[in-house]
Amino acid sequence: MGIPSDLEIASAASLRPLHEIADRLGIPQDFVEPYGRSVAKIDLNVLTADGQPREQRAKYVVVTAVTPTPLGEGKTTTAVGLADGLARIGQTVAVTLRQPSMGPTFGIKGGAAGGGYSQVVPMDKLNLHLTGDFHAVTAAHNLLAAMLDNHLHHGNALNIDPRNITWRRVLDVNDRALRNIVVGLGARIDGVTRQTGFDITAASEVMVLLTLATSLDDLKARLRRIVVGYAYDGRPVTADDLGAAGAMAVILKDALNPNLLQTIEGTPALIHCGPFGNIATGSSSVVADIVATRRADIVLTEAGFGSDMGAERFFNVKCRVAGLRPDAAVLVVTVRALKAHSGRFKITPGKALPPELLAENPGDVRAGIANLRKHIQIIEGFGIWPVVAINAFDTDFDSEHQVIRDLCTEMGVKCAVSTHVVNGGAGAEELARTLVDALRTPSRFRFTYASDAHLTAKIEAVAKQVYGADGVDFAPPAAKALAEYERLGFGGLPVVIAKTHLSISHDPALLGAPKGWRLPVREVRAAAGAGYVYAICGDMRTMPGLSSHPNAEKIDLVDGEIVGLS
Repeated sequence: MGIPSDLEIASAASLRPLHEIADRLGIPQDFVEPYGRSVAKIDLNVLTADGQPREQRAKYVVVTAVTPTPLGEGKTTTAVGLADGLARIGQTVAVTLRQPSMGPTFGIKGGAAGGGYSQVVPMDKLNLHLTGDFHAVTAAHNLLAAMLDNHLHHGNALNIDPRNITWRRVLDVNDRALRNIVVGLGARIDGVTRQTGFDITAASEVMVLLTLATSLDDLKARLRRIVVGYAYDGRPVTADDLGAAGAMAVILKDALNPNLLQTIEGTPALIHCGPFGNIATGSSSVVADIVATRRADIVLTEAGFGSDMGAERFFNVKCRVAGLRPDAAVLVVTVRALKAHSGRFKITPGKALPPELLAENPGDVRAGIANLRKHIQIIEGFGIWPVVAINAFDTDFDSEHQVIRDLCTEMGVKCAVSTHVVNGGAGAEELARTLVDALRTPSRFRFTYASDAHLTAKIEAVAKQVYGADGVDFAPPAAKALAEYERLGFGGLPVVIAKTHLSISHDPALLGAPKGWRLPVREVRAAAGAGYVYAICGDMRTMPGLSSHPNAEKIDLVDGEIVGLS
């Protein structure tokens, strides 16, 4: 018999009083702002509460994964379960995670509060509105869009080229019909007619700059630098030029403060921001991590998708901005992911797993093990100690786990099986002890590239040193944009490579650890407010669509209680 649903487990959980959760991190109550009975915001003045800025105290650990299947391999669940496991063995611990977007919650993936007995609660609030931070990002982003179109309507004093506007609108709903739209239809008083579109709120540059801001002043500076498009003479036009940055900062003032929740077992969880993992950093906020690392012994934070994407950006972008030094990485692997990388199975969201994939077959795991080997090498390339966490399913077999253990032994890497989904923190105690043991050896952390390297060199460094590509092919528009960004003074920014999460390469069909390939960069854009330049490889959908039977069909209110949320 299976365990209850995630919502049933979360609903049955006994939540500790919020002041008790804050006390576990030594956060005075004066800096805890309740949002109802089970959620609070942390006032960032806590960082200087004693008159002196606190330095990093905690061991800082990123939870990442092998290249995932479309179902995901349980990074969030592992981070939550491991946090509870560490608390069980006497560590003062906090977990920092992204807030889920409501798009996937009502779409096909479902929520992102963890799973089983390793969840952040209250699960329903976390997966829905929480403290309204996503809505604040949506409002601030769309205010800038409105002021841009208003500027065009009232004479276009900045001489903006309507065909070279890059700022779209956003909405926290999966809606493919809004990907490409025309605004300004109707009479002259209804504005200038032009083509534009919508992205999902998680893909907003406002979301990622909120994630990377280190203070309110830094947030305002980043907002001013947002580039919305270009004038006819090629000059970038910013939010500051439009006079919008101040009002946007007002909307985002409270959203900058991280949200305090708890796991089912009462471990502090800071949930803040939710940038899109394919095109942005894909990790929780810098300020949440700064608060946590100054008050806990160990801080676990999760980075989106595999180590080639989430962990690479965590190291090269987030740690560079935050000034935090990482100490270790937990690399989540599942038997099903390695079997999928054998190329013998196809996993489709919304459909049952192939019966052959669930049968005992260590040979299939061995056939896909190259993917795990490559991700271990990626982590080690940053001078960080990887700890492999086998996220165990009840369909796994010991012989299949042994294939993973054997590789870890061969590579001199620590490994542990974790059953946190079924057993909560108790199921992660072996993993917790393994991590604590690994943390006794200091890391030798290093970036992939220097800040003063040229943008092309930075992209090539990530492609070759992290992904294992033979080189990079820049399409003419991409090469031209890179040269222009260097001229405009963006050359010192870090880079993000927007690509598929289903392969270490740019091509989702290339499984395992691809070799003999080159990375094609078709377009390059500047996220000047967020503070990075991103190279686009392939077709990135920044506004998802709904499936034929989305999760929204199952979600309802029955006698005042939410049902169907997963």
